[in-house]
Amino acid sequence: MDWMYTLSGFLVGLIVGVTGVGGGSLMTPLLVMFFGVSPATAVGTDLLYASLTKTLGAWVHSRRGTVEWKVVGLLAMGSLPAALVTILLLKYLALDEKVLRSVVTSVLSIALLLTAVVLLFKEQIKKLGRSRDGRVYELHHRYLPGATIATGVVVGALVTVSSIGAGVLGTVALLFLYPRMSPVKVVGTDIAHAVPLTAFAGMGHLALGTVDLVLLGSLLIGSLPGIYIGSHLSARVPERILRPLLAVMLLIIGLKMVFYK
Repeated sequence: MDWMYTLSGFLVGLIVGVTGVGGGSLMTPLLVMFFGVSPATAVGTDLLYASLTKTLGAWVHSRRGTVEWKVVGLLAMGSLPAALVTILLLKYLALDEKVLRSVVTSVLSIALLLTAVVLLFKEQIKKLGRSRDGRVYELHHRYLPGATIATGVVVGALVTVSSIGAGVLGTVALLFLYPRMSPVKVVGTDIAHAVPLTAFAGMGHLALGTVDLVLLGSLLIGSLPGIYIGSHLSARVPERILRPLLAVMLLIIGLKMVFYK
């Protein structure tokens, strides 16, 4: 089965490289529904997988100066404590396998459906932050740090339970909070924040025993070349075609997860 995990890692990596999204949104449901991995283990393994694969992207963005480190710090002030509290709650509640499976799949399905909606209506969502005459709606600078930390709390809890949210949902939150930030800086800032968050949450899952290190290695062997190839193909494949296809796929998977036993 290891070669199947590696192939899956390659295909997901290819999609991530081409579209820039889809890592946790595709990998976790794939592990749960196709390979029969327990939801908690799929989430924990995918978190460490995401932290390792996004580290290179964060480094590249940092070298290019496309990371707003102050914003990363504010997000992390909310997300890392939220991840810790979520892990401690999971440990304290000591939910049995059936209940934990139900909790994770429920949150996972909601996160998938939200991600699909965001991808489908990305352009319309962007326009919500502007008036008819093109002026940008901005939160008062006095409230911006608190709103950013609160966003980090929500993203941190969601990512820790489902492994989804640090990518598309985090990007949309940044677009609303910082409408004047350039798109490349939004992406770079979101990726830079995702690295410590997924690593921290993943280590928490490792402590809980919900990480399969052999599975993690098999996925990385396939995903790293997949992302490399996909990033070179991205310029040749129209985003207006790929993103709706990915959104519809996530919508279908999300609906299936709702009824997944």
